[in-house]
Amino acid sequence: MAQRRRKFSPEFKAEAVRMVIEQSRPTAQVAREIDVQEGTLGRWVTLYREEHAGEEPPLSISERTQLRELKKEVAELQMRTEFLGKAAAFFAQEYR
Repeated sequence: MAQRRRKFSPEFKAEAVRMVIEQSRPTAQVAREIDVQEGTLGRWVTLYREEHAGEEPPLSISERTQLRELKKEVAELQMRTEFLGKAAAFFAQEYR
């Protein structure tokens, strides 16, 4: 028995997308709550993000601070990884 295709108002779609984007909630969770297929809601979110790609809100001061700290941490971890790779290569040559 085939199911009839449901139609959703633009307002309903916009509210569902807001729940995912503004509240940082998983698409699957919101889809279950509003009784919509996860793929359908995912498509709405993707379309919204494509349409509003240049409209991302600026970072808050705390977000900028966190981003700066994370960038420092990434740089430090990259340096450590590079050092450990060189050390491993050195010791591999020593034991040949």
